[in-house]
Amino acid sequence: MRILDIAIKDLQQILRDRRAFLFIVAMPLVFTFFMGFAYRSMSQAPDPRLPIGLVDQDAGGELSQALGEGLAQAESFRLEAISAEQAENAVRSGKLAAALVVPPGFTRSVLAGTESQLELVVDPFSNRGQSVMEMVRPLVMHLYSSVEIAEMSLRAVESHIPFSSEVARQQELLAAFDTSWRAWDTSSEQGIAVEQVTSPPQAAHAEPFAGNPYNQASPGILVMFTLFGLITSATLLVQERRARTLQRMLTTALHTWEIMAGHLLAMFTLVLLQGLLLVVFGQLALGVNYLRQPLGVLLVMVSLAAWASALGLLIGTVAKGDEQVIVIAMISMFLLSALGGTWFPLEGAGRAFAAVGRLTPTAWAMTGFQNLLVRGLSFESTLLPFAIQLAYALGIFALAAWQFRRQAN
Repeated sequence: MRILDIAIKDLQQILRDRRAFLFIVAMPLVFTFFMGFAYRSMSQAPDPRLPIGLVDQDAGGELSQALGEGLAQAESFRLEAISAEQAENAVRSGKLAAALVVPPGFTRSVLAGTESQLELVVDPFSNRGQSVMEMVRPLVMHLYSSVEIAEMSLRAVESHIPFSSEVARQQELLAAFDTSWRAWDTSSEQGIAVEQVTSPPQAAHAEPFAGNPYNQASPGILVMFTLFGLITSATLLVQERRARTLQRMLTTALHTWEIMAGHLLAMFTLVLLQGLLLVVFGQLALGVNYLRQPLGVLLVMVSLAAWASALGLLIGTVAKGDEQVIVIAMISMFLLSALGGTWFPLEGAGRAFAAVGRLTPTAWAMTGFQNLLVRGLSFESTLLPFAIQLAYALGIFALAAWQFRRQAN
């Protein structure tokens, strides 16, 4: 209850300041419009699809051809045929998000029931690599399941009418596989062919930002102004220390952790409400389809609010005056926004810049939003961005707690 009292007190102080409305509501809306028009006027926008290479060493194999067709039809991928020698270097350099290697004799081995593994060359620690692994896995499961269904069908036929030769059996097995493969509903929560039900016949993801520049501008400004809005809440902590309110609170029955939790809760609530407001505005006024995956959007926003509010707490404990709060918050906002892909997709940046940018929590927030809004992926694509942002939140909060206790002692 005392934690809630502190949080409510902070929120009342913030909302009494008319400048808070300017920073939290008006400026984000204006900037969202501005950035959307800027993206719309770009002559050459980056392709948001993930580049993936296919190394087909099973020349002429029906299964490898089916894999190639599946990857080529996936609107989230941009497929490139490459050699085995190019695969590792292309992934390491960032030219490709991943490379799928089909070994020699793959079709023959799988149809014969012997083990033959596909190899996915990927950086498992990159957000693009994680996305590719999530999207390729259902396609591979689809392939092996189709083979298994074909085998079961063939055994049922063979129990009544034996085949005249092994060649005839193999031909019938391939025909059964082809039927099973093409009958599989790849549009139903498979994570590969996305938005086939609602998209027009042409490939929607061939257009920049999935046809709507606000798919980049709206979440980008949301993430950016999440940090900007922390100026007001972080300033409260500085004023509290300067007025020695903190020292007086510590002489009461309040514990240090309760004071921290109250301030953190106020910042978290402020950030989350600001984000929800911008999401509603984006959905109703800008045509950004947040409601396609509302739980995924909420998950990204909660983790974003968690690390942003922890950062606000850290700024409030480190800064010695209102001016330092503004300077530190502005530097954090511009640095994390630029590196994290809020102004432009990291796919269109240089390789070194993109590699550094993916180390920031803002990049993971944008990855979560872009997976839903631009790439058309499912709710599960937000789980990794959520977990990584939460890890950042815990790390930043630990630093803030250490600094807070230092000042309290």
